[in-house]
Amino acid sequence: MKVVLFCGGLGTRIRDYSESIPKPLVTIGYRPILWHVMKYYAHYGHRDFILCLGYKADAIKNYFLNYDECLSNDFTLSEGGRKLQLSNSDIHDWNITFVDTGFNANIGQRLMAIEPYLEGDKYFLANYSDGLTNLHLPDLIAFSQRQERIATFLSVKPSQSFHLVAMDEQGLVRDICDTRRSDVWINGGYFVFKRQIFDYMRYGEELVCEPFRRLIAAQELLTYPYQGFWACMDTFKEKQQLDELYARQEAPWEVWRQGRVLPLMPQVAVG
Repeated sequence: MKVVLFCGGLGTRIRDYSESIPKPLVTIGYRPILWHVMKYYAHYGHRDFILCLGYKADAIKNYFLNYDECLSNDFTLSEGGRKLQLSNSDIHDWNITFVDTGFNANIGQRLMAIEPYLEGDKYFLANYSDGLTNLHLPDLIAFSQRQERIATFLSVKPSQSFHLVAMDEQGLVRDICDTRRSDVWINGGYFVFKRQIFDYMRYGEELVCEPFRRLIAAQELLTYPYQGFWACMDTFKEKQQLDELYARQEAPWEVWRQGRVLPLMPQVAVG
C-alpha cells in the first residue's frame, strides 16, 4: 500500500526547532522523526511514500536529495578508500513522491491534493508524521479490511498526564481523574483508508472534522484501540523523552531491530 505522510505543518508547539527546520526533520538521535516513521512502514513492506509538503518543503526535499547512506549506517572501507561496503541500508528500496500541497493547507486539503497519485489503489495508509508506536501494523490493516469500512484510525491512551474534571452546573466537582487512567482515547494518527474517503470530503475541510462526521453518520468509521507503546512529538519535553529512550537503546518503535540480523550490502566503488 502507498503511505501518505503529512509533512507540511508549521509545528508551532515545538517552535524552538521548527523555526529553522520543519517539524518532520526534528531529530530523534541523529535521524529525523520522519525517517523513523518511514522506516516503521518500510519494515512491514510499505515502501511507496507520498510526502505532503508545505512549510519549508525545500528542507525535506534536500534532506533526501543529499541523503548519504554512509552517514547513518555502518560500513567497511577498503583498498585505500576505493571500495566501500555498507553493512546495512536505509532507503535504497524506498519510492518517495514529493508533492507541494500548500503552505497554509490543513490535513484535509493536503490529502485531497494528492488524490491523483492514488489512482487505482483500493486502500492506502496515512500518518501525521509526528507519532511513534510499536503496533504490529498488519493487525491494524487486517482489522480495517475485515470490517470493510472506508476509514480506520488507531486510538491510543493519552501519553501526557492531565486531570479530567466532571462538574455540575454550579461548578461542584463530581469527579477528577488522570487522563491516563480514564476512559478517554485519542486519535493516534495512524490511518487506513479506502479511496472512497474522498467522496466524504469537501474543499477546505479538516479531515477529522466534517468528513469524519459524515463517515460516522454513514457507519463507515472505525477505530482500533491500542494500549501498547505510542508517543507523539508535539513539545520539547516529548522530544527529550524520545531522545532518552533512543539513547538507552530502549526505543520501542524500532520494530525493525527486534530479532533481525541485517544482511551485508554489495560493495560499491568510492570516488
